[in-house]
Amino acid sequence: MDKKNTTIGVLLLLVGFATLYMAPRPEPLAPPAAQPSYTPAVETADGQPVAPGQQPAISAPPAPSATFAPLVGVNADATISVLANDHVEVRFTDFGGAIRDVAFKHYAATYGSEEPFVFNRLHAAPILAFNDFPGLDHRTRFTLVSATENEVVYRAVFEDRIEVTRRYVVRSSDDTTGDPYRIRHETTFRNLTEQTTPLPRTALNLGTASLIDGNDTGQYLNIATYDGEDARFIDRGDLTSGFLSSVGIGNRADLPFLERTERTVWASVKNQFFATIFTPEQPGVGVLVRRIELPPLPGSIYPTVGMTASSRFDLPALAPSASTVLVGELYVGPKEYTRLDTFAQREDLIMQFSYGMGKIFLSGIVAPTLNKLMKWTYGFVQNWGIAIILMTILLKVISLPFTLAASKSAKRMQKLQPLMQAVREKHKDNPQKMNQAIMEIFKEHKVNPAGGCIPILITIPLFIGFFTMLMGTAELRFQSFLWTKDLSAPDTVWRVFGLPINIMPLLMGVTMYYQMKLTPSPTTDNMQAKIFKFMPFFFTAICYNFSAALALYSTINGLFTIGQQIVVNKYTKEAPIPTPLGVPSGTGKGGKKIKNVTPSKKK
Repeated sequence: MDKKNTTIGVLLLLVGFATLYMAPRPEPLAPPAAQPSYTPAVETADGQPVAPGQQPAISAPPAPSATFAPLVGVNADATISVLANDHVEVRFTDFGGAIRDVAFKHYAATYGSEEPFVFNRLHAAPILAFNDFPGLDHRTRFTLVSATENEVVYRAVFEDRIEVTRRYVVRSSDDTTGDPYRIRHETTFRNLTEQTTPLPRTALNLGTASLIDGNDTGQYLNIATYDGEDARFIDRGDLTSGFLSSVGIGNRADLPFLERTERTVWASVKNQFFATIFTPEQPGVGVLVRRIELPPLPGSIYPTVGMTASSRFDLPALAPSASTVLVGELYVGPKEYTRLDTFAQREDLIMQFSYGMGKIFLSGIVAPTLNKLMKWTYGFVQNWGIAIILMTILLKVISLPFTLAASKSAKRMQKLQPLMQAVREKHKDNPQKMNQAIMEIFKEHKVNPAGGCIPILITIPLFIGFFTMLMGTAELRFQSFLWTKDLSAPDTVWRVFGLPINIMPLLMGVTMYYQMKLTPSPTTDNMQAKIFKFMPFFFTAICYNFSAALALYSTINGLFTIGQQIVVNKYTKEAPIPTPLGVPSGTGKGGKKIKNVTPSKKK
């Protein structure tokens, strides 16, 4: 009967698993219509063009009315200036005097492609363009003042009253004073009149982030801010009505925008592997966040919704002929923890190591350590797959004393089960006395009932920390190992009826199954035993679409544990366990004789 129930349970699990991956998906959104090329003419606050030489009056930023931020089309009239080093190619546009996009030379757009990944390729606005500032936003054409190998400067005059100069510096390849992915930016506002002129609240666009590929779930596609103490994240779901509203529970509608007003040391727009981070010298006063509708990814059936944001700043009123400067460092690059960890304002927090469950399991401490250890190991072997294997073995060796102690405790608990069953039968009508007698058994035989939990307490933080570290580590993207083309994604080798066949998680499940069979069971409870039987299948289903790197770690961890348990079961000698006080020797359920639990000595 047990075998029959187990078989049925496994079949139901497989059916549910297949349903999960083969269920019909919603139809993808149609690609947004091509945007017409806009002209460099400046518009007034009511949208009417102005005559040459005139400027519109400063007005309050218009409230966004659409659910999504509009996608800006290509301006064929724009003059593009390019600054580059060994890591990036930064393309500037004179419309808005800002950064149109940034190409990462060491990160490919797709697997096997020679084309670099381009951040902000599709966008709501150029990076660091003014938002909600009619007359100075991305529709305003700035004059290119100068362009050198590492610097570009733009200028515009607002209302014949305020001169706005925008300067960008990209570090050269041989510059060791800063990070090659960081761009120095200065915007200077100068009063051209003889009267004191107030300046409106200014917002600088942080760029647009979208999903990386079809494997990207959007977990790390969000807006991050840091107030000097804590990092906070705004996800796409924070602007949507959610499932409950769709079924009539609650009346919240999708939000066209979300504004957070707070001290902002830095703000970031990011996805799974890449990010922009703007860190001004003087903190900002908040962020304005919007979603943006983008064309579906190639081969994807899911709608593609990206995110964009602006960082807000309060500027002082300008005295006659006075000026003020907004200065900051803009990082546009990969989410490499060891690189971000060198920055002074905790920009490394965009990695989200302590986000969600990671905070409970101390991933903010574990994940950075594992990341540094993995990169240090890679420096020796020059292969990320081998680095993960060596690191896994090292972690197992470190935790070996705890694991051995737990294995011995589990074996002793297993031997005590018949005696504990006798106690339960004897005191079944007196739970308090039964628990007291069981505790006496533990005390008499020096067995810690929580001893078997030690490996779990160690493994769970490592597992969660490793998961959070691997999911957002850009270095693993498109790194191959054995049959796996990309360690940061599932190792799908083919599909059967639409169901992905991922080899590494299946190997992980097999190792977990044999590991469970070899490990002594600390209980004789039939229900608990069945639960333990299903655990390998359960974890295989949960981890099936995780990255190949995580499955590789779990598989090597399981193989090491299997070998360790074989040695423990074969060579560990236990002292005889005497009959506990107050329990008749050899007495079992219903007064029946039970086998002696004390191992016989070899003659």
